[in-house]
Amino acid sequence: MTNRQILQAMSGLMAGMFVAILAGTVVANALPTIIADLEASQSSYTWVVTAELLAMTATVPLWGKLSDLFDKKLLLQLSLGMFVAGSLLAGFSHDVELLILSRVVQGIGAGGLTALAQVVMAAIIPPRRLGKYAGIFGAVFAIGTVAGPLVGGVVVDTSWLGWRWCFFIGVPFALLAIALLQRTLRLPAVARREVKIDFLGAFLIVAGVCALLIWVTLAGNEFDWASWQTAALTGAGVLLLVAAVFVEARTAEPVIPLGIFRNRTVTLTTVASLLVGVAMFGGTVFLSQYFQVSLGKSPTVAGLMSLPMILGLLVSSTVAGQIISKTGVWKRYLVAGAVIMTVGLGLLSTIDADTSFTLLSAYMAVLGIGVGMLMQNLVLAAQNDVPASELGAATSVLSFFRSMGGTIGTSVLGAILANRVASEMTKGLDAAGIPAGGDGGGENSVPDMSTLPEPVRQIVEHAYGVATADLFLIATPCALLALLTVVFIKEKPLKTTSGMERLAEEAATATETDKTVVGS
Repeated sequence: MTNRQILQAMSGLMAGMFVAILAGTVVANALPTIIADLEASQSSYTWVVTAELLAMTATVPLWGKLSDLFDKKLLLQLSLGMFVAGSLLAGFSHDVELLILSRVVQGIGAGGLTALAQVVMAAIIPPRRLGKYAGIFGAVFAIGTVAGPLVGGVVVDTSWLGWRWCFFIGVPFALLAIALLQRTLRLPAVARREVKIDFLGAFLIVAGVCALLIWVTLAGNEFDWASWQTAALTGAGVLLLVAAVFVEARTAEPVIPLGIFRNRTVTLTTVASLLVGVAMFGGTVFLSQYFQVSLGKSPTVAGLMSLPMILGLLVSSTVAGQIISKTGVWKRYLVAGAVIMTVGLGLLSTIDADTSFTLLSAYMAVLGIGVGMLMQNLVLAAQNDVPASELGAATSVLSFFRSMGGTIGTSVLGAILANRVASEMTKGLDAAGIPAGGDGGGENSVPDMSTLPEPVRQIVEHAYGVATADLFLIATPCALLALLTVVFIKEKPLKTTSGMERLAEEAATATETDKTVVGS
């Protein structure tokens, strides 16, 4: 395919990915307002984010399996339809429970986009050329990540719109993506084969992960860390996941094919993706709350404050992608990205309520540069080292574990944030002689800063500043482990044929082998 044909085919994919990114980022600056308006708790704040990540994580492998049986373009359009349904449901939510349910629906749609977009890219673009197109996707990611918080902030700050339009605004983009996919994406017909979807394995994985996430979210708030609830939830989660491994090892069509981990590159990139998910998503998802609560910024200003990190990601992913496509050398960028990401998280662990925006911008830019060099190139390394027949499985596995890392990181760090904020506020209120309940809604609620008296406001700002820095401190060792993992990945030359071409070559080789066996 020529560059023009590839870009035409990618236009609908890029629009779809933009929609998926928008779904996650447009609510970032609106969440403090949404949670306060719905009178929900800090744990609910975490679950509004976690629900989408969990649904996306659980469904990525299922979407990959469905792509073996049905038309990939139709599945992409169906996933966008799920996004539209979830967005409308979220926009009309009148309590936090319905909002969390709507985020689950959005997450299911995002799971399809996450899995299928990368599978289609690998099918039509050779690994040697994939770098520069991955850079384009990095640009789309950056634009969506910048536009989302900005749009969300403006919508929340505009009195005649309100936070509900944060969800409605993505619907036209989703409909545009559906139309573009119909017009521009042309994939050759693939012979259908009988596929058995492993629903039992999928159920066991989702149930096991949910049990552990519920534990880390509620422990310390609803019950003690050392309690019978902790024993029940962790025990159930571990048993379910062990059962999932048992089922996956014996089923003909597993959700996560365990045999793929015999490939060293796939195993190492999967571990690195999991750790990047924990460090990146878990560490940064609460930055908007820090900007608004600890620094006292409006939702619009909070959106602008995230620009340094996104610009760093945009520049590094685009430049690294172009250089990799030109030279064919890629490992050095993985290692450099992991080093820079670790440094960025370490620097952000020093912030507090008095950190200047100049310093904060520099720290965020460092983190963005590291993530931009690392995240997409992990997928490239794995796709380059597997047979074409395993491209979908390898891509889905990496997406699954990166999302899993983000889900675990968001939930665990969200629970830590809630506990640390509560303890710091209790300490500050006691020191100031302010009675319990004078903090504007209770220790576990997200306060409305505009209604707090000045002494309480300073206590709350300090509490969120200290707690947010702790999150980055905890995320830093995960980034360091990701660096150690990346070092052991063996660099191999990038292939110059696309997934479809390699699949045809593998099929032809298999046919010749069969003929030889029959002839002998």
